[in-house]
Order: sequence, then structure tokens, then C-alpha cells
Amino acid sequence: MYFINLMPAIAYLIDMNDRTDGIYGINEASALAALVFSLFSAQPLTIVGVTGLINLFNYTDYDIVKDHGINYLQFQAWMLIWAAIFHFLMAIFNFCDFTRFITDMTSETFGFYVGVIYIQKGIELLTREFSHSATDGWLSVVVAISFALTVYWVEKIRNRGFGPLWARRILADYAFVIATVFFTGFVHIPGYLKSADLTKLPITQSWKPTINRDWVVDFWNLEARWVFIALPFGFLLTLLFVSSTITRHSSRLLRMINVNFSHLVFRPQCLFIDGTSTSFSGRKASWISLGFFLLGVTTFISGILGLPAPNGLVPQAPVHTESLSVLQHVSSDVPDRDGVVHPDIVKQDQERRRRLREGGETGGSVDNQLLSCKIVRTEVAEQRLSHLGIGLLTLGTMTRPLLVTLGTMPRALFAGIFIGVGWSSIEDNGIIGKTLYLIRDPEMTPPNHPLNSLRKATILKFIGIQWFTFAIMVAISQTIAAIGFPLVIIALIPFRYYYGPRWFTPAELSLLDSPTANAPGVMVSIGGDLSRVTGEGLEVAPDTGFLGSLGFNDKLNPVVQGDGDLDRRKIE
Repeated sequence: MYFINLMPAIAYLIDMNDRTDGIYGINEASALAALVFSLFSAQPLTIVGVTGLINLFNYTDYDIVKDHGINYLQFQAWMLIWAAIFHFLMAIFNFCDFTRFITDMTSETFGFYVGVIYIQKGIELLTREFSHSATDGWLSVVVAISFALTVYWVEKIRNRGFGPLWARRILADYAFVIATVFFTGFVHIPGYLKSADLTKLPITQSWKPTINRDWVVDFWNLEARWVFIALPFGFLLTLLFVSSTITRHSSRLLRMINVNFSHLVFRPQCLFIDGTSTSFSGRKASWISLGFFLLGVTTFISGILGLPAPNGLVPQAPVHTESLSVLQHVSSDVPDRDGVVHPDIVKQDQERRRRLREGGETGGSVDNQLLSCKIVRTEVAEQRLSHLGIGLLTLGTMTRPLLVTLGTMPRALFAGIFIGVGWSSIEDNGIIGKTLYLIRDPEMTPPNHPLNSLRKATILKFIGIQWFTFAIMVAISQTIAAIGFPLVIIALIPFRYYYGPRWFTPAELSLLDSPTANAPGVMVSIGGDLSRVTGEGLEVAPDTGFLGSLGFNDKLNPVVQGDGDLDRRKIE
């Protein structure tokens, strides 16, 4: 996790270093947020640090203010002070409660945007390598793509059937480390590879800022009018952080397990600090607000010290939780919820499998279908030591030996990190899944696919909204107005709330969309009961417009809309 947390942070800082004339570097990484959240956050599994979006926000701010002769770090300090004040107000007055209106229409769109921007940043890093020579450029492309593919393929080993589970898990957990060490050494192999002399990671002095300045920014010397000009920038940054709380990394890793299973699944959505730990089971209503308040604290300190503001990390948070999860083999016919199964069900299945092997249920024959297995999660060890250790190790990275070691890494490797992290946000995204469904040969589509019951025009209308919103955000991000992109994704929330139920039936919404916060522990933390989001015990969920359990005819299969009439056939 130290590598997984540090390397993307350095990748983002490299891009900021290039785009802000060297203001940021390795020593302005993620240690502050890791230490604060590991000690004080309600949900100990939350991972917070420097992200690619704050990278985009910072260098756009820099481009805006540099032409006016303003000291950027002084301006950033006031921007983050204002942002911290907005965070405190939102936490105190429970504005986080409005996250219950967020659904996958919004979170998938934002997650897809994040993935594309990350890949774009990786490509931008690679194009800069061609400024030295074509040889350096093409070798950088090879290193970056090979790194991303190596991490991707090694992580897939966990779900393959070769070797024991513990060995596959070790390889998958250390895929990032393995690829980092290998490709760092790869470019130093004597001969043609070393002669290419790829650009290495720039380093600075130990325990000092990247540029020649004090750690405390003299923000009090900024001209008064620029103090107030920084206010709207701070508000936009707050919206960016609110947007990031709704980011849904589309892979199954987002749904993790509560150790006591009083609530089967929760989502550590970057900053959904939801108090699902058993230590806080009696006082959960304030924990998301506490998390947002803590984010305000780290934002304030970052401004004073001249650091990039930290934010919730995707995919580091779910990867951290995954590394602490207990994995078990179960029969493939055992029902699960996003790869999660209660430990008692696992024990029952293990006993059944034991009897099958002994022929106790089949009279000596073994049912091969029952004995085929899948990997599920049963619980997760919620603790603070791992996150605290990440923070301390990140802080220790400012020592000279580690800085020199990092200085041997090629910049191309960090381009591969951008590409890999970006692809992980795109691969299983719902927008991609629905789009591929529309262009797939109907003969090759499973007959029980839930979208089969919907008209393709309905699906196209739904994802069309997502694609259109995504296109607007990407277009804005390529201009000086890039700091305004959070307004677009925030605007999609009320749009979905007001127009979703008008343009789609509750049954259609239940198939095309789903609530982002749908676990009891999360809902308690944001001031609402689960039925208002999921529709449990109601005809229609009032906050999301989904078909309620009463509309399912006492089944989990909703009615769907045919061509003009409400066809009450079941989805098998």
C-alpha cells in the first residue's frame, strides 16, 4: 500500500511540477492527509492524498494567476483557507446529507471522466519524453504500456485457478511493487537500454520544499483584493471535493465488508466516512460530516504549508480495503452481493462441499457444477495501523537515501501509472457496459440479461445523458475554464433528481440506475433511512425514483415498460 499510495502521488506531482514551473515536487506528497485520517477519521480504511483532479485544478489556477504577477503559493493558501471554511460549514450544517440523492448516473459519469483524464495525463507525460529524442520517446512508451499491462495481468492472477489462493493473493497484492522494481531496473540494463538515458524522477533536498522557500507560506502578504478573489476558487475546490465523494470506482472493489456484518456492505467512496466499524456502531449519524470536517482541516494546513490539497483516493481506498479482506472459496452457485458472502453461509457451503466429496448427498457421485468454485469476501479487518504506517513511510520518503532511490525511476513509469489507474476506472464502468450492450449482437447476449426487458431507445437515452455530461466536462478541462468542471457534475445531481422520474419509469430506473449510498450504515450517516433511497416497503423511493419493493409484486424482479403500456412481466 505504501507503493500504491506513493507512486500515483508522485505521478500527479510530476505533472504539476511541469505545469507550475517546479513549485511542487516529491516532498509535497501525501503524508499529511494519511497521518490525520489514520488517527482521527471514523472509518479507518479511508485513504486520502494527492489526486489527479487537484493536479488539474492547481495548474489551471496557476495559469490564471501567473500573468498577474501574483505569488501562486500565497494565492493557493487563501484559496485553501476559504475552501476549509466551506468544508467546516458543510460539515456543521450537515450538507453531506444531500449525498443520498446521488445515484450511479452521476457517480459513473464522474468516475468515467476521472479515468479518461488520468489516461490523458499519462499520454501527455509520454509526449514530453519525445522532446529529448525519438529513441527516448518510444522507449518511454514501451516502458509505460508494459508497466500498466504487467500490473493489470498480475492482479488478475488472484482469480485464476493456478496455485494456492494464498500465493495468488500475494502476487496480486504486490503486483504494483513487482512492476515498479522490475521496470526501474529494466531501463538501467547496460547496453542499448541504458544508453537511451530516459529522463528520471527529479528529486530535491531532504526535508525541504522543492523550491527555495520556508515551509510556512507568507500568505499574509497577499494583496487584499486577491484574498477575496481566492474565495470563488475555494468554493469551486469545495465542489470538486464534494464531487469526489460521489466518485464510484466501477469495479467490484468498491463494495467492502463490515466486520460484524450488521450491515452487509458499505462503500468507502473516497470520503464516505460512514462509521461502519463496530467501534462506532452506536453513533453513526455524524461520521460523514466528521470526515468532511477533517478534510477541511487538512485543506487548511495544506494551504499554510504550500502543499497540494489532499482528497479521497480512488482506487487506493478500495485496494487498501481489499488487501485487508478475508477471501474464501465457495461453490459457484452460492449467491453473493458484489462478491460478498456472510461467513455463516461460507461455513454452510464448506460443510456441503465436504459431504459432496464424501458422497454423502449424491450416493458416491460428485456434482461437478456444485464443486466449481469462486472467490468471495467474508470480512475485513478494520484497523488504523496500516494507514498510519503508510503515512509514516511516506513522511520518511523525504530522507536522502529514499529520495536518491526514487531518483533512479524513469518518468515513463509514472506515465504507466496514470494509464493503469485511469483504465481501472473505465474497464467496468456502467457507461461502458450499457454502451457495449447496445452494440452487441443480440444472439450473443445472455437471455436473462436484465436490460433485455428495456427498449434500446430507453437505454440510449439514459447513457446519452451520461455521455453528453462527460463530453462537456472533458471539453471544459482542455480550456482555462477547467476549474469549473465540478459545476457540471454537481448540476447532474438535481437534474437526475427532477428529470429522472419524468423521463424514465421507476422500473426503468431500477434497471438502469442504482443508489450510490445504499447501505444502512451509510444512510444513517447522511440523515435518511434506507427506504427513501431503495424504496424498501414503498411503491417508489422518494429520493431516487426507483421502483419500491411493493412494486415488485413481492419479488425482487421489477415490472418494466413495454411499447406504450406498462408490461408487468417478470425479469427472469
